[in-house]
Amino acid sequence: MNKDSRRAFFERLRAQNPEPRTELEYSSPFELLVAVVLSAQATDVGVNKATRKLYPVANTPAAIYALGQDGLERYIQTIGLYRSKAKHVIELCRMLMELHDGEVPQTREALEALPGVGRKTANVVLNTAFGQPAMAVDTHIFRVSNRTGLAPGKDVRAVEDKLVKVIPREFMLDAHHWLILHGRYVCKARKPDCPVCIVRDLCDYKGKSE
Repeated sequence: MNKDSRRAFFERLRAQNPEPRTELEYSSPFELLVAVVLSAQATDVGVNKATRKLYPVANTPAAIYALGQDGLERYIQTIGLYRSKAKHVIELCRMLMELHDGEVPQTREALEALPGVGRKTANVVLNTAFGQPAMAVDTHIFRVSNRTGLAPGKDVRAVEDKLVKVIPREFMLDAHHWLILHGRYVCKARKPDCPVCIVRDLCDYKGKSE
């Protein structure tokens, strides 16, 4: 995919969905951070079901920390790996209170120092909560980037670096959401839905279905 094709790719995604949003439900940077930590190897739908019960009861570092690990587990036990995630979230809350006055930090370094927060999670929070042009590469984005020829790479970091390099600046803030949604609903893992794809003619995928 060349420079002109990449621009056209994002122009079409923007025209179709001018204001893309994460499907995780949140009302503060902290709620988003916790939701993203919980979403590892889980669906957004499953996380939302759990946080709809949790957040009305506890949606600050102090309130969730007060629940304790056992208390938090009761709210998130429908999510995969909930015990280890509860442990991470409780420790994360403690660190936010002790090191950041209960606020979610706005730097990658500080975010990645929190339990359960890797580069992808940090990028999601920086991009979605704080409007920074960070690129979080999940399985959907990795697949779309390689399959379409948008930003091929052998691993997640290689794809992230390539995307940051080749995506025109005007699209960078929302590119993460457009690519996730495209991978989730159109360029699916088992069989891409090529006939309904609005960027089909720009894509380098040799196995396009009719």
